[in-house]
Parts: sequence; C-alpha cells; structure tokens
Amino acid sequence: MNVALQLFKIPETRRRILLTLGALIAYRVGFQIPLPGMDVGFLKRATEGSSTLFGLLSAFSGSQIDNASIFGLGIMPYISASIIFSILAKVSPQIEAIQKEGATGQKKINQWTRLATVPISLVQGLMTWFWVFKGMGLVQPGNEGIGEMLVVVLGLTAGALFVMWLGEIITEYGVGNGASLIIMANIIARIPQSLNALIRQQEEAYNTILTLIGIWIGIVLVIVTIQKAERRIPIQYARLTRGRRVYGGQRHYLPLKVNMAGVMPIIFASALFLIPGVLFSLLGLESARAMLLKQDGFVYVTLYVILVFVFSFFWNNLMFRPEEIADNLREHGSFVPGIRPGAKTAAYLKEILTRITLAGAVFLAVIAIIPNFITGGVPGLQGDLAYFLGGTSVLIVVGVALDLVDRLDAQLVMRNYEGLMKGKGGGSGGGAGWARKG
Repeated sequence: MNVALQLFKIPETRRRILLTLGALIAYRVGFQIPLPGMDVGFLKRATEGSSTLFGLLSAFSGSQIDNASIFGLGIMPYISASIIFSILAKVSPQIEAIQKEGATGQKKINQWTRLATVPISLVQGLMTWFWVFKGMGLVQPGNEGIGEMLVVVLGLTAGALFVMWLGEIITEYGVGNGASLIIMANIIARIPQSLNALIRQQEEAYNTILTLIGIWIGIVLVIVTIQKAERRIPIQYARLTRGRRVYGGQRHYLPLKVNMAGVMPIIFASALFLIPGVLFSLLGLESARAMLLKQDGFVYVTLYVILVFVFSFFWNNLMFRPEEIADNLREHGSFVPGIRPGAKTAAYLKEILTRITLAGAVFLAVIAIIPNFITGGVPGLQGDLAYFLGGTSVLIVVGVALDLVDRLDAQLVMRNYEGLMKGKGGGSGGGAGWARKG
C-alpha cells in the first residue's frame, strides 16, 4: 500500500498509470458495441463450453469472438504482424540491417508493422465471417449477403486498428507494454463470468473453486520461479594498460533465461493444431477430428508436446545467435573464462542454449497440457476458466505482471536518483555561498 502511494505521489508516474487505466477501460467499453446482423445470444450459447478455438482466441489475442463486437479480433492482427517482422529481422539481411540502425530503423519497422496489420485484419475478419459466424449459422436470416459480410469484416478491421492504437498509446505514454496489458486485461475480465457459470452448474462449486485456487497458487509459484530463473555465463573483459593506468579487467555476466521463448511455442503449436481440425471438418472426417482434438487423449497430448518442443528450439535458435554473440564479445575485448574466443565460444554458448531450451520446453509442455486434464477432471470447468487456472493464461498474466512490476520499480528508482541529485545540487550551492561569504 505504501509503495502504491509513493507511485501516485510522483506526477509523471501518476499520469502514466491513469492513462493506462483509461485506455484499458476504453478497450473494455468497445466490447459493448455489437456488430450489425449478428445473433449475439445464439453466438454465446454456441460457443459456451468451447475450450479449443474460443479459449485459445481469448487467451492469446485478447479477443472475444463470442461477443460479436467490433473488438472481436482484439490485438491478434497486430501481434501477428509483430511476430512476422521479428522473424524477418532474423532471416532477411535487408531488414536485419535496418533493425541495426538503432531508433531510426526501429521506427521504420514499427511503421511497416502497423501497415501490415491492415491486410492481416482483413484476412482474419474474412476467416471469422466464413468459419465462425456463417459457418456455424450464427448470422441472422436475411443478413448473409456480400453487403453484410463487408460491414462485418470492415467493422472487425476498424476495431483491430483501434485496439492497436490503444496498445501503442499505452506503450508510449503509459506503463508497460500495451499489447501485453490488453491481453492480460481481457483474460482477467472474463474470470468472474466463468466462475459464475461454474457455480450455476455445480451444487458444491465452492469446494471446487477452493481446490482450483490451491492449484492456481502452486502453478503461479512455479511460473514465477521459472520466469526469473536464468543461467549466468561469466564474461571477463580484457585488461588494457595505458601508461601507468590499467583499464578493464572487470567480470560481468551474460544472463540466459530458462524460458527464453516465453509463450511463443504454445501459440505456434495451438495455431498449427487448428489447421487439421478445420480441414477434417471440411472433408467430413469427424471421427478423425474428434480423435485428434480430444484434449486428454494420447494423440493430442503427444503431438502437442512434440510441437511445443520443436517450436521452442526453433524460436530460441532463431532469436539467439551464438556465433553473433561470440563475435561481439571478441570485438569488444571480452571472453568467457577458460574458453577460447571465436568458434570455441560460439560452440560453448550453443551447448548451453540447447540445455536451457530443453528445460524451458519441458516447462512449457507441462504448462500447455495441464488445462486439458483439469478440464476433464472437473465437470463444468470449460473455456476461459480452464485456460486461466490451467497454466497458459497464467503464464501470460504472470509474465506481464512481472514486467509491469519491474517498470514501476524503475520509476521509483529514477525518482530516488532525481531526489539524490537535487540534494547534491542543494549542498553544492550552500557550500559555494559559504565560500563567498568567507
């Protein structure tokens, strides 16, 4: 409580917090604006209990398709564009060169990301219209023409662009990463509704809720421990002698997080699982689709774990380049004690990366499949609540919360340094005045 009061005593921090809260409230208000021609009541009944498609959309995109609102796509188009350019920056030499230009290059990439969000929103809006709204018969009779489709797709696109703007406003003028905070706010906002549904379906729901809270606390503790865990590689700076002075020689550390990939492997694995499900539905292979998507079945769990492992190694090897790190260390006169600079250092870093990625992949695989067994073991526990209490959404929420705490702590540290500098300035002025008087 005392820390919160200290934050609100700082004018700039108070302004940032209030702006962030205002933007999140505006985001939630947007879900009260429905798309024209949608049977919202039937849509909610059709998606109730669905923990495959709609639970994933809610967890990963900050969207609410079952609301049939203009914010139905959420922040997902912008996140998709960001992921695309993150990958391109590692595989395209031209974009990588632009990224290395510093603030100017990052500004260009951000602009391209915004522009790419528009076509991605249109594509996802069309997919939502054909596969969700029209495919499940959720459009009101007489509103199935091209005109209605254009209105819905353009409405979803406009909503996605407005959500993107809110996220960038929070990132630039608020506290924390805007896209991450929007996803976290959406996940948390749906929990009371899911708890209410669970209470209505079970006579002794409170015992179940207490049990789930205990499981949730245990999962949070494990996630916090893994998210903070890191492998610290010692880095020694070369000692240089200039005349009688000796420079360098300090020892620092290169921290490598155990879960370097974050939630990205789960997102890729979940998205890839949706493709065969849709194809089997279009081909009429319902038995194969049921076997593949049975969430506590052997086939689903095995394939899901394999995909999480594959994407964990793919993402970490794409984003972390041991050869590049080794070259940078050699150029700056640094080295790992006991390891020769150059190729030997790169091989050493790659070996450590493989071990860390393996540990992180095991952690992500367990987090990803926990909701499936919780959903099957607790009657009436479906959809958002299963994902939130299960692990994937908790991983998102805990990661965003830890980042938010670090940013707020940095605001307090900056305030303390400012006060310290003011104190020094006042002391110097007093000393100068005393000297003049003397």
